[in-house]
Amino acid sequence: MSVPETSRRRLLFGSTAIGASAVLTGCLANTPPQQENQAAVAAGGDNAAPGKHVTIGFSAPAADHGWMAAMTTYARAQAEELPDVTFRPTEGGSDVSQQIAQVETLINAKVDVLVVLPADGKAMTDVALRATRAGIPVVNVDRVFDSPEAYRVWIGGDNYGMGVNAADYIAAELGRANVTNPVIAEIAGTDSLPLTQERSAGFRDGLARHGLRVTRRVAAEFTAETGERQATNLLQAASHLDAVWNHDDDQGIGVVSAVEAAGRDEFFMVGGAGSRQMMDRIRAGNGVVRATVLYSPSMCSSAISLARLLAQARGVSDLAEHEVPRSVTTYSAVVTRDNVDQYLDVGFAS
Repeated sequence: MSVPETSRRRLLFGSTAIGASAVLTGCLANTPPQQENQAAVAAGGDNAAPGKHVTIGFSAPAADHGWMAAMTTYARAQAEELPDVTFRPTEGGSDVSQQIAQVETLINAKVDVLVVLPADGKAMTDVALRATRAGIPVVNVDRVFDSPEAYRVWIGGDNYGMGVNAADYIAAELGRANVTNPVIAEIAGTDSLPLTQERSAGFRDGLARHGLRVTRRVAAEFTAETGERQATNLLQAASHLDAVWNHDDDQGIGVVSAVEAAGRDEFFMVGGAGSRQMMDRIRAGNGVVRATVLYSPSMCSSAISLARLLAQARGVSDLAEHEVPRSVTTYSAVVTRDNVDQYLDVGFAS
């Protein structure tokens, strides 16, 4: 995966924003005693300015699909932009026990801070607790540990909001087309995962607010192969569809293949996560893919910059607080043909 427009965004946190706006800075303002009634404001320092040199340990699962590969790519690229950071990644583990061993190696190496995207948040909680108790702050990315004591900062996506935003977009498009009693399908990810359950709950609740519901639902497993298989089953069972939400753009590669093989085009589809392939299809405007709801791996860039600030005992600019926030939730923007050019820089390769 090529990392786009680094100089423009510094991959979100090197010299740009939490979410997309806050410039990272150092020291924050203290209200002088003579101004006790004056609200505290950020001092506007510069977090991009080099600070104490720190070593960031990084652990993520094996890059078995595009989104996961992009997480590691973004983390590495962000670290390379920071002259005061030594980046110490581990090779992606094939299972949880391997990842635990890799994190233990980083703890024993006494890195200054850890960034961990766990294969399984529950299973990785104990080793994260060990790091924290050893005085190594942990930035927990996306899949949350079981105990809040296991991490200093959590940064991840809004799975429920992702479903809500997909539902709102679909409802608006069906309304514009004056479609009544629509047949709405959902192609979920792995049903046993909490993130899939949250996405489905958001989608269901979002549709309900518009007086709509999911008519047909299948679940894939976040791969192109399972996406194609489950989409084929769905298309065979449903002679007509009006709209489809597919949770994941990696499995969406297979979904689109199934749709094209079946020669179906009576419906529109909304994807999930924000792959470059889906953005290119949206931009072209000549297929069923009309939008995708972001769940961007660029959050891993932000995790590296937050880890740097933690290790340097610095806060975040444009925030009055002296400390890095406890949690950061990214926003699931809906990417359409109208705004796709704005988001191409965070599109990842499936």
